[in-house]
Amino acid sequence: QVQLVESGGGSVQAGGSLRLSCAASGYTYSINCMGWFRQGVGKEREGIAFIYTGGSSTYYADSMKGRFTISQDNGKNTVHLQMNNLKPEDTAMYYCAAARFRCTINTMVAALYNSWGQGTQVTVSS
Repeated sequence: QVQLVESGGGSVQAGGSLRLSCAASGYTYSINCMGWFRQGVGKEREGIAFIYTGGSSTYYADSMKGRFTISQDNGKNTVHLQMNNLKPEDTAMYYCAAARFRCTINTMVAALYNSWGQGTQVTVSS
């Protein structure tokens, strides 16, 4: 099994930045894709950004490009999500996810992932 632990959430004012981190442990050798989803109150879980952990390929939802950047610490089984110029509509619970398959632009679907973190809350005030 894979365990994922997120950190870095919090409250910021609009225009601010946050950096989320997700540390994987357990059967990390089985992971090929790690990424981030978010879910606002009353909304569906939506994909943000994903990274192929065996290389450097990254994938972003169109609406997330430009303000969000995903990266990884090679060999440390940790991915980060740098979020800049945050807006009130970015307020949500942010979840880290991992999977055995290699990420593609078509794998930003929550149902495809079987390993999830507990989530970290991001609140952006105007």
